[in-house]
Amino acid sequence: MAILKINGVAIPDPSEFSVDIMDIDDETTRNAKGDLIRNRIATKRKLNCQWPAQKNAQMSLILKAVKNPFFQVEYPDPMEGKRLTKTFYVGDRQMPMYSEVNGITQWEGLSMNFIER
Repeated sequence: MAILKINGVAIPDPSEFSVDIMDIDDETTRNAKGDLIRNRIATKRKLNCQWPAQKNAQMSLILKAVKNPFFQVEYPDPMEGKRLTKTFYVGDRQMPMYSEVNGITQWEGLSMNFIER
């Protein structure tokens, strides 16, 4: 089974994958005693992914899968202990260039993260 599916379609497995669980706060202040007063409004996920060098077709497949403002990602969730599908958007995408030989570009890899909506 593929580690990730985007909009129901399996994409090549990343070589590195990690999940950040982030608390989103509305207002956080300290009272007169110095105690933290926190208003957590949501808990969201960020999926950090890195892929090794990919053929152009695979690189294009992955990048086109995340071109829309929001998309569905199925992934293994460590907190829930099962696969979940949630709505995400993509952060910056980084593709270092390895070389260009005879007009064919070779990419060293791909890294990006998906942030839950």
